[in-house]
Amino acid sequence: GHVDSGKSTTTGHLIYKCGGIDKRTIEKFEKEAQEMGKGSFKYAWVLDKLKAERERGITIDIALWKFETAKYYITIIDAPGHRDFIKNMITGTSQADCAVLVVACGTGEFEAGISKNGQTREHALLAQTLGVKQMIVACNKMDTTEPPFSEARFGEVSTEVSNYIKKIGYNPKAVAFVPISGFNGDNMLEP
Repeated sequence: GHVDSGKSTTTGHLIYKCGGIDKRTIEKFEKEAQEMGKGSFKYAWVLDKLKAERERGITIDIALWKFETAKYYITIIDAPGHRDFIKNMITGTSQADCAVLVVACGTGEFEAGISKNGQTREHALLAQTLGVKQMIVACNKMDTTEPPFSEARFGEVSTEVSNYIKKIGYNPKAVAFVPISGFNGDNMLEP
């Protein structure tokens, strides 16, 4: 997904919700993030461990996190969205069985990501090129749409992403589009 689409926050929150990290650690990250004026980064910091990542508020290197559910062993690879670190993103994606394309649905944010120079297109294309057959599209920041959790906006974003991923070789009917709020945790494990 594009820069600031919420990849690290969504991933960190998912790990927390799945029991991969405890509440006390999240509270510690929240306190540290607030002290640096980045209170909304508490979940991103589960994966963004480098000092430069925390200071700049971006992911630079790939981060791995392993946990298991009743049915699966899961390794989450959080990859950077910033164009300067595309090599790291390729390294992470090349190891994946499934890609989660995180798309920010806020006004202007989606349009920037899906534009010709946006990382949304590039990351979807890289996933396809690197042989990642399964994709999930996490339509993130649905709490920031007008009105919040706008069905119309979700439909608009889903249609545009579907049209693009079809062009590059994915079957949109086999791709799950999930409206979420990575920060609030809405619709991540249960509706």
